[in-house]
Amino acid sequence: MLKAVLFDLDGTLAHTDQIHFQVWQSLLAPHGMTVDQAFYDRFISGRLNPDIVRDLLPNLSVAQGVLFSADKEARFREMAADQLQRMPGLTDFLHHIEHQGYATALVTNAPRSNADFMLHTLALKGMFYPVIIADDLPKGKPDPLPYQTALDQLGLRPDEALVFEDSPTGVRSATAAGIPTIGVTSSHSDATLCQLGAIFTIVDFTDRRLLTYGVQEKITEPIGDC
Repeated sequence: MLKAVLFDLDGTLAHTDQIHFQVWQSLLAPHGMTVDQAFYDRFISGRLNPDIVRDLLPNLSVAQGVLFSADKEARFREMAADQLQRMPGLTDFLHHIEHQGYATALVTNAPRSNADFMLHTLALKGMFYPVIIADDLPKGKPDPLPYQTALDQLGLRPDEALVFEDSPTGVRSATAAGIPTIGVTSSHSDATLCQLGAIFTIVDFTDRRLLTYGVQEKITEPIGDC
């Protein structure tokens, strides 16, 4: 029986990829890199900053990499301050699952400073428990550890939870933890997310299937587009 709904943050609760995309473009250009959509999807989307910096800027020392990442996230927060909005339908959907009595948790690869900023800006502070920050763990997504940690803190089995994720790394993480996962196509195609194990995909939380599937009963087979 379903007992909790677990959410990713970036690209799931709010459209943020375009902002991250623009910041990475500006920061990597001086290093001779052209960040187009294919580059972003392959090397950046959904990944932890230390892994991105290590792979793309191996010439930086650890300390320089930390400063680079901090500057990147500070620029993101500056740009996002006036742009962040809840994903369409999210408010009503959160009210719906609250009415159903399900717990809600957040599992993100975003740094804590960004997670706190986004939750505050979106007026969602205190809405989720637990809030799992990958930086606090030995491994982040696509490893299953972040979602396993959320299950452990909730005291639940994988089949008692449902995940919403928008990135390949997030879908890999959630499905590797054994949790049924719905893909949000804000940053990647339904074909990509389905191939990685999403049971079906939505454009946003206005999809009326959410009132029928996944939040009222355990999903036992793929539905719709997957």
